Amino acid sequence: MKLFETVAEMEAIPRIRRPKTKHTTDQIVSMASRLGWTVGITAADLVGAQCQAVIGLAPQDEDWRRGEKYVGVWHGTQQDAQARQEALTCVPHGRFQAMAVSPLESGRLDPPDIVMVYATPGQMIILINGLQYRNYRKFEWSVVGETACADSWGRALATGEPSLSLPCFAERRYGGVPDEEMLMALKPADLRQAVDGMKALAKNGIRYPIPSYGIQNDPSAGMGISYGKG
Repeated sequence: MKLFETVAEMEAIPRIRRPKTKHTTDQIVSMASRLGWTVGITAADLVGAQCQAVIGLAPQDEDWRRGEKYVGVWHGTQQDAQARQEALTCVPHGRFQAMAVSPLESGRLDPPDIVMVYATPGQMIILINGLQYRNYRKFEWSVVGETACADSWGRALATGEPSLSLPCFAERRYGGVPDEEMLMALKPADLRQAVDGMKALAKNGIRYPIPSYGIQNDPSAGMGISYGKG
């Protein structure tokens, strides 16, 4: 995913596709991740202010913050809806006019602002372990509930930090994200660090798929390999 300050910059990307109808950002992302397309959008291509605001293509103004349209659907009161809206991590509005997504292997967004990895929980923990192999840091992630894209690409674009999410109702209903997948959004440099870390872990016998040792077996032999003797 890459943000652009002008529409012309986005439209100059090789083999860029432009939507012919309105979509959610979840759908646009899945056109790249599931179909292999390179797609560019402006605010006018997105179905509403929620999608636009998370990636900085619309302001997080007073009407948006109040979240009144979510009352009675996602939240019981206007105060609950506003609290959720204010909890979302969004790209500041005003700098960017367009966004594009593309398969990483295509090299068309050079470089992308962030990359996104969809993975099962077992795959995701190995990716996280790879990130933590060197220059260890504890990760603390948020769960805003609906509009979970603010936990993933919104947070990663706004902060530059690796950002994990549980894809929400909209991502699964409209973006087609399978039930078993989680989403990590991170900078290309962090992905390279994760890959290097996973290669090192694989040499140590820690890799995906993680084989079951057996819940009734003595773990001593396995623990001695995976966690050191002692």
